[in-house]
Amino acid sequence: MMHEGPPWAGGHRPPWGDGPPPARMRAHAHDHTLGGAARFRLLEVLLRADPAIRMGISEIADAIGVDQPRASRLVNEAVERGLVTRRADERDARRSVVELSAAGRVLLQSAHANRRTAVTDALAGFSADEVATFSALLSRFVANLR
Repeated sequence: MMHEGPPWAGGHRPPWGDGPPPARMRAHAHDHTLGGAARFRLLEVLLRADPAIRMGISEIADAIGVDQPRASRLVNEAVERGLVTRRADERDARRSVVELSAAGRVLLQSAHANRRTAVTDALAGFSADEVATFSALLSRFVANLR
């Protein structure tokens, strides 16, 4: 039974029908081998960090909205995957400094490219006016989430 309205309203069937999504859509799925959104926030924060600011676990925890133990686990997993590096701070050896590695940069570039492609594909059937309206409404929606 099909319902009118957005997918989250219930009773919605995806446009490809029953079964798994087609391969072209699965290619844009989230990389769950890396984990959830907090892991990507970690990489994004390190990408955008001011080089003059040495990011430690406390700063990362504050920046990505998790507690220090969770931030520490995220950093440990990212170090194991080669996505970030951790070294002792020259100013205070008791403290670790975390930086994005070359592999972390490549992963983020790929994720950003996949995201751009997915958005472009999703908006393919929209007119320029519809894209503008959608963008304005989505911007208002995001602003109200904060």
